Amino acid sequence: MSLGAVAGRLAGQALAPLLPFWLRLRARRGKEIADRLPERRGLHADRPEGPLIWLHGASVGESLSLIPLMAALVEQRPELYLLVTTGTVTSATLLQQRLTPALRERVMHRFVPLDVPRWAAAFLDGWQPDAAVFVESELWPNISAALAERNIPSALVNARLSPRSAKAWRWAPGLARQMLGRYRLVVAQSEEDAVRLRALGAVDAAFWGHLKAAAEPPPADPVALAALRGAIGGRPVFLAGSTHAGEEVAALSAHRAARAALPDLLTVIVPRHPQRAEEVAALVAPLPFARRTAGMLPAPEHEVYLADTMGEMGLFFRTAGVALVGATLVPKGGHNPLEPARLGCPILLGPHTEHVEAMAAALVEGGGALRVADVAALAEAVTDVLTNPDRARAMAVAAAKIAADASHLPGRLAAAILDWLPQLPPR
Repeated sequence: MSLGAVAGRLAGQALAPLLPFWLRLRARRGKEIADRLPERRGLHADRPEGPLIWLHGASVGESLSLIPLMAALVEQRPELYLLVTTGTVTSATLLQQRLTPALRERVMHRFVPLDVPRWAAAFLDGWQPDAAVFVESELWPNISAALAERNIPSALVNARLSPRSAKAWRWAPGLARQMLGRYRLVVAQSEEDAVRLRALGAVDAAFWGHLKAAAEPPPADPVALAALRGAIGGRPVFLAGSTHAGEEVAALSAHRAARAALPDLLTVIVPRHPQRAEEVAALVAPLPFARRTAGMLPAPEHEVYLADTMGEMGLFFRTAGVALVGATLVPKGGHNPLEPARLGCPILLGPHTEHVEAMAAALVEGGGALRVADVAALAEAVTDVLTNPDRARAMAVAAAKIAADASHLPGRLAAAILDWLPQLPPR
């Protein structure tokens, strides 16, 4: 065992007595569900009979990117059960909303245990998964060791390792090599990530494509969609989707500038985290606006529609004439730009797309998205796309083609993972 692994084990054991207090504090802040805190200690297992794969996506983007893989796994092995863990309440809620009825019959959700040796052991001994799949950058020393001790094969898919993280891991090269070497399959989300992962110890890391590119578009309730379209009428719509602090100010500034050419412009702002709704409402308040949580639809006098609900992005992508992808104007790394692409919505991207760089580069190079460096460029792009239907149509077609090119990846990943399981006869 490397010195880093020993340090991780000792740190987990030392922190274990304090972590329940921290979890209860998070529950009081709405970041945990109080009745489900035992799951964070690896408890409340309810393993079904039959083959079981554990899949983990820490937050919203990661967990939703697993849905196409889950569908491919169940399609290829209908008798399979899936245990899905997440680390946030929002991701758990949205995941349940996005699962198809067929998948809900095969999927169980738990909150992931914290990386404490005995909690990891309790989780794995209770669930006894036949394989484990982690998405993006989940590297936990104690859970990794517990999987290895039980000979449970694991995969790291859509793996991401930034240059900064790769540099940090060089301070613990033995631990990085040990953890990455335990994965039977490592599939990176870009060739650059694969190179960095191989240098740290994932010697067979490969790039097959970006899993988020294969995600199904977010759904929309038909009744709600018809009502929203009726309220908007023929107005041009600029959407700032899944925004973070700083992006709402930029979107509002761009709105004011673009109204010179588009006097009836409606700007829709969807904060990534609904708990920021009051903060965003205060920013919007100088302009006439409607608020979705108040049961309002945009009226002709409203310049801004504050969509402060959760799980309704599908509505807004379907009604927007152009969309800014959130987390790209501020240094957050970017959200999935192919969600609007699959719904025929022209895309604008800020300079910060590190987490989705391969998709962003493909969209920009293929003519499916425009880069905007600042508020002035954002206002210019909004005006250009909304006043040029041919340009908007060409962008939407180009983006949809790029999105379609990734549809093979979930099936390929599923086939590789299912090779590890016993070939049980179908039920």
